[in-house]
Amino acid sequence: MTDLCIMVAPNGARRTKADHPAVPISPEDLATTARACQDAGAGAIHLHVRDSAERHSLDADRYRAAIAAVAAAAPGLAVQTTTEAAGVFSLAQQVASVEALNPACVSFSIRELMREGHDAADRFLAGAAARGTAIQFILYDPQDIALFAALHRDNALHLRDTPRVIVVAGRYAVTQNSDIADYEALHAALKSERLTDEAIWMTCAFGTGEMACLARTIDDGGHVRVGFENAIVDATGTPARDNAERVAKVADLARACGRRLTDGDGARAILGATTAAPLL
Repeated sequence: MTDLCIMVAPNGARRTKADHPAVPISPEDLATTARACQDAGAGAIHLHVRDSAERHSLDADRYRAAIAAVAAAAPGLAVQTTTEAAGVFSLAQQVASVEALNPACVSFSIRELMREGHDAADRFLAGAAARGTAIQFILYDPQDIALFAALHRDNALHLRDTPRVIVVAGRYAVTQNSDIADYEALHAALKSERLTDEAIWMTCAFGTGEMACLARTIDDGGHVRVGFENAIVDATGTPARDNAERVAKVADLARACGRRLTDGDGARAILGATTAAPLL
């Protein structure tokens, strides 16, 4: 079985320190968290940045500051930036953020990318391919999986090599707890579209159900994203200590399943990044 990439998603677009004091917001917070999570077994970090009011931001300069802080504190850790709209940003703003930052690796929801039709998506994808930006496509449900598979079969994604996807077991909500059935439906759809074989895939899940879904993912050969973006509690609803504790729990699951953990170089290969650091 392949080595496992643990990607930590330490904050997301919504949570603040009012939700949990260990949610990292500033570049310094993110750097400290990144190092602790790297030490616990993470090979990659999924970065969100915030504005001065702690609101979700896609500002390239804020990303540069966060990336520099993470790189200094956790050398070698793979960095993925987000394009999440979060009900705030338009497709044009999402695209402009990627073009301004020129990161090595980003995540992009297939439904957000396609919301203005094929032409707008095609222009972005062609540009990303030309710049060498690796994209991990976010798939929220079986319909997203079917859409992605159709685009992949039609060679409409401008991919340089193997597609990278992440499935989201459950939905963002104030009190969201994923169920193993959420994961099973997504995994079945991936298998039906042959993406468990033809893509490099990852799972994230929410709340008290996070670890159960990630344990099944590890057993099924996928990779995992874990952290306070998706869950700030354990399976009993008890608040987690911090992101590193969540990463360490996944590392234990990997060891129990006989899967080794990737380092930053391995994570970059899994994510499709061709450079050791974002292109700043």
